Amino acid sequence: MQKPHGLRAAAVTTTAVLLSALLAGCGGDNRDAGVPVTAVRGGTGTNLAAQKLDWKDCPAPSEAEGGGTAPSPLPGGTRWQCATLRAPLDWNEPHGETIDIALIRAKAAGPGKRIGSLIFNFGGPGGSGVTSLPAFASDYEPLRARFDLVSFDPRGVGRSAPVKCLSDAELDRYFQQDATPDDAAETATYLRNTETFNKACAKNSARILPHVRTTDVARDLDLMRQVLGDDKLYYFGISYGTELGGVYAHLFPRTVGRAVFDAVVDPTKDPKQSALGQAKGFERALENFANDCAAHLDDCPIGTSAQDVKDRIARFLKDLDSKPIPGVPPRKLTQTAATNGIAQSLYSEAFWPYLTEGLEQAYDGDGRILLLLSDAMNGRDEDGHYSNVIPANGAVNCADDKPRYTVADVERSLPEFRAASPVFGDFLAWGMLSCTAWPVPGAADRPDVSAPGSAPILVVGNTGDPATPYEGARNMARALGEGVGVELTYHGQGHGAYDSGNQCVQRTVNAYLLEGKVPKDGAVCT
Repeated sequence: MQKPHGLRAAAVTTTAVLLSALLAGCGGDNRDAGVPVTAVRGGTGTNLAAQKLDWKDCPAPSEAEGGGTAPSPLPGGTRWQCATLRAPLDWNEPHGETIDIALIRAKAAGPGKRIGSLIFNFGGPGGSGVTSLPAFASDYEPLRARFDLVSFDPRGVGRSAPVKCLSDAELDRYFQQDATPDDAAETATYLRNTETFNKACAKNSARILPHVRTTDVARDLDLMRQVLGDDKLYYFGISYGTELGGVYAHLFPRTVGRAVFDAVVDPTKDPKQSALGQAKGFERALENFANDCAAHLDDCPIGTSAQDVKDRIARFLKDLDSKPIPGVPPRKLTQTAATNGIAQSLYSEAFWPYLTEGLEQAYDGDGRILLLLSDAMNGRDEDGHYSNVIPANGAVNCADDKPRYTVADVERSLPEFRAASPVFGDFLAWGMLSCTAWPVPGAADRPDVSAPGSAPILVVGNTGDPATPYEGARNMARALGEGVGVELTYHGQGHGAYDSGNQCVQRTVNAYLLEGKVPKDGAVCT
């Protein structure tokens, strides 16, 4: 449940690293817009496509990337290497100022013949690929047989000209706010807080904010492809990374190689429709959690039936609205933080035990686990430092999305959102105001991903995905175009399919990426 911009395409892989650390001690644009990359020269006259990357051992992650220690070598001893790519700040002024894009890679291990670099984007928007790829490399290790595994911090993220807004202390206060106002006074406060956040972004990040649209990142990808020495882009996009991949395919269809989209953003929906779809998706995931808990009543201390589990959660959240409980001192668990924490735990079936324990403790007056779950979503570590995932998330969404909703729009939409999700509906509806007073206009109602002439792209949808509901996979496959989008369905739970461990999904994706075997459109894994 990304804040301040709702649940849009948040990647479980981005937040799970934070979650595991935090809970350790708990016990419980147009197609031809811009200049072709091959013609790009930097401010010094250097041909950016011909630049040489200086790969070195990776440093410890920056605070904007989430902090921590330098990535450890892979089990076989392969060391992670990092480098910096120079890209135009403004792709409409390719001869002007440049910015640095942080890269990371693990070189191919064999035994197969190396194909090239497989570039990952783990989603968000706002997630650091430089930290996510090492954290989850074991999931993708089979692909290293023929690919260098590569990821990056997209512009505005981590070490790549990061967007900065509020200080850590200011963010603590910001995330304690009531994001589901009930009357005029609360609405005014919510609007004031949103405007304060957005104006801080404008003040502290004016240079980068106009240049973080997904179309800008797609052009960075094509520059990256060339500098890495590949004729085609080999790509693995997860969550928001699927939208980025679709935009890339639209802009550069002839250079798409083998590409996988997993946990797929629906490109046919505008921001309101996307938020409503997420309300339905998270409600469906909550239902699945409740059913699972009720099926094991001996181990389900939070309800006597699935309906009872959901009813108790709803009553608990209603009570928190007027009476927060202790969380991580001095912060309290508010209604908003609890909703955020519950949503975070629905990103993966592996998180369900944390949700059960967190709810059990919260019902007894201890909100620490739910607040830590919310912290993980918001990019806060145990020392109180925030990554820049939330500022970057807002910057990309507001630069991409043209609609600017009003209080009247939200109030008209509330009945529909509440019908979709009694638990998450209000939060997602009010999140439509996130781009109020944003200094950069949005680009479009929805991304253009039509890609006639592209090679086949494997589009993987998970029927139990809360953040990017399953319907988005089919809509993405159709929007890419006939003969381009190839749909694979996984009947499972959680955000994404490949990292679920399902062998059918992994075999199918691996055969496509490593051997070029395109599965039959409409294939199903259970």
